[in-house]
Amino acid sequence: MPRNDTECANPLWLSWVKEWYEKESERGIKAVTTYKKAYDSLRACPLRFEHPSQVIQLTGFGPKLCDRLTEKLRKYCEEEGIEMPAIPKKKRKKATSSGGGEEENDEDAPATPAKKPRKTKPYVPAHRSGGYAIILALATLEKGEKTGILKQEIIDIGQEYSASSFTIPNGHYTAWGSMKTLLEKDLVYEKGRPTRKYFLTEEGWDLAERFLKAHNPTKGSTETFVSREKPVGASRPNDSDLSDAETNPSRARQTASRIGAVEEENKGPDLIQMGKEVTSNSDLPKFSPIVLQPGSFVVEMVLDNREVAAKNNRQYMHEQLREKKCPFTVRPLPLGDILWVAKLKDPIYLSKHGMEGDEVVLDYIVERKRLDDLISSIKDGRFYEQKFRLNRSGLKNVVYLIEEGSAGKDSAEVWADRVQSAIATTQVIHGIFLKKTQKVDETIRYLTRLTAMLKEKYEKEPLHLIPTPVVTYWNYLPLLKHLKEEQPGTNYHATYQLFQFYSDKTKNLILRDVFLKMLMCTKGVSGTKALEIQKRWKTPAEFIAAYKACGEGTEGEKKKHSMVSDKCGNLVGNRKIQKAVSTKIAKVWGFTEVEY
Repeated sequence: MPRNDTECANPLWLSWVKEWYEKESERGIKAVTTYKKAYDSLRACPLRFEHPSQVIQLTGFGPKLCDRLTEKLRKYCEEEGIEMPAIPKKKRKKATSSGGGEEENDEDAPATPAKKPRKTKPYVPAHRSGGYAIILALATLEKGEKTGILKQEIIDIGQEYSASSFTIPNGHYTAWGSMKTLLEKDLVYEKGRPTRKYFLTEEGWDLAERFLKAHNPTKGSTETFVSREKPVGASRPNDSDLSDAETNPSRARQTASRIGAVEEENKGPDLIQMGKEVTSNSDLPKFSPIVLQPGSFVVEMVLDNREVAAKNNRQYMHEQLREKKCPFTVRPLPLGDILWVAKLKDPIYLSKHGMEGDEVVLDYIVERKRLDDLISSIKDGRFYEQKFRLNRSGLKNVVYLIEEGSAGKDSAEVWADRVQSAIATTQVIHGIFLKKTQKVDETIRYLTRLTAMLKEKYEKEPLHLIPTPVVTYWNYLPLLKHLKEEQPGTNYHATYQLFQFYSDKTKNLILRDVFLKMLMCTKGVSGTKALEIQKRWKTPAEFIAAYKACGEGTEGEKKKHSMVSDKCGNLVGNRKIQKAVSTKIAKVWGFTEVEY
């Protein structure tokens, strides 16, 4: 056996096999054993081969690996400008009178060429199949993230994307059975024993990105992403709603209605129109609410799919909630970490009224922060931006939940004053309810009790729903405020899709929102202060023009420093902007040279 790879009779080929072996080792897939055998046998072989087809005689090399080595060599030859070696001639036996034989070259009989590999159609899981749902669930990880996802979490996330049940078998199969196919097709790989975690391969990520791109109507796709429609009972593995509809006329009608509803849901910015800015109550629409009667819906909690106990224990919260029989679903949320919806028992009821989806958002939302995360969000400004968006969500009951036992002692002591100040501001000025817990178990008990309370509160009373067609970007919040003042005893709600659209921090941005975000980048400018500035200068261009109008020189610089505080320095409470903050804003927007 050669002492090192360079002493191998076929060092170039060996380097390629070694590269493949190391790559598969990192991914932890079953094929790594085959690559190891192929590497060891090629490294030990003293014969120099002319063509990769000859290595099939070595341990670990099958037709697929030989073909892969041949293709690699062909590309190498093209890049280096050298001729690709030909497949060697076969030798045949020359018959003798004694019945023996001796070898002779047969110039006229070329070696049998290797079979041309049949081009197989790449495996793509059917729409709404188990494999499709698993890939979308795994795509909720950040690309390259090393934590992986456990089986139960994949089931929790993926069920809404699958027409087949992950838990209720039909015969011997559930939607989870598709995981075996994904592993065999090298779209998913697993790590860990006995606790297995799953990851997407590069090929799996390519497929996931195709799915996500296809289902984003802003990309121009015509595909329909039928989501959140859980199966009633069990269905055949890998069946989609569409294939089931072919043999079930009733199901076909329901599927057509659901697809229509989802197409409306996925219109993106067209879900609601921009409309005109509301200056008085006369600009608000008149409408008749859609009333959902008790018994037509159930209340359930919705967890953000990034909401976990800890990075090394992603499944703990879900297991505990399941054990306490607390109804919940998991999905990406545009705002907050936990909220509650009324799930309609008739999934096409709203579509009959020109509405979208089958869920109504209730007036409760929770932003959960571990103390260490709270400290980090105060440092980088996320804390203030999140509070601002929560207050603009249109939901009445905003809960800020802080787990105090999650930060190191030193960090907690150093930041104690800042944290207490932030908490006080949250409660007193922004009117947000604050809940403190010591650990995740206490948080889970609180969420379970809150869910039970909301079920008791909402499931026995009718829900009044604002029709989406009357809503515009500008009138949504003024309309909610007006309804609360005019009819304080009646709560008005919106569909989940409308809430999702309005709360998305990037999808429906207009110039006003961008301007507010730009202002809030300056330290000391909260959302409330940014709103006061935006009331006086509507756009960034108008703001910069105001600074230019202050003039140049020493006198002009002074005017720039005090321009904002002169306009907003006489306001009350947290809307007031002091001279020091005004100077900071001038440094950014007025292009002054003052140091502070």
